Amino acid sequence: MTRKYWKLIALVALLGGLSLYLNRDWFARENIQIIHLPSRAPHAQDSAIVPIIFALNHKFKLTSLEVVPLRDLEGSKFPHPTWHLVSESNSVPIKSFSYGDHIHGMHPEVKGAQADPLEPGVT
Repeated sequence: MTRKYWKLIALVALLGGLSLYLNRDWFARENIQIIHLPSRAPHAQDSAIVPIIFALNHKFKLTSLEVVPLRDLEGSKFPHPTWHLVSESNSVPIKSFSYGDHIHGMHPEVKGAQADPLEPGVT
């Protein structure tokens, strides 16, 4: 091969590498952004407790879901979740859900467990 072909191959390799570098987010895992929204439901039994709706930035197949009070996270190495669901195989892609709701394809980690009731003023 002549010198001209080696320069051409080097240029193509350089441009290919630059293209991969600039588009590296194509290969990155997508971050999940979780938003929690208070919801004033007319059927709420206690007006001091506001039901919470969680929203995600895209539809995701969740494999595990845990809701833990902030005070437990700050004070304990192994915090007690107030709501913990797991999926053995196929959870349905979901974009939003309410605290304590049934999510198709997921079940409580401890059989028969339910979400603990929300407490007013607890983050």
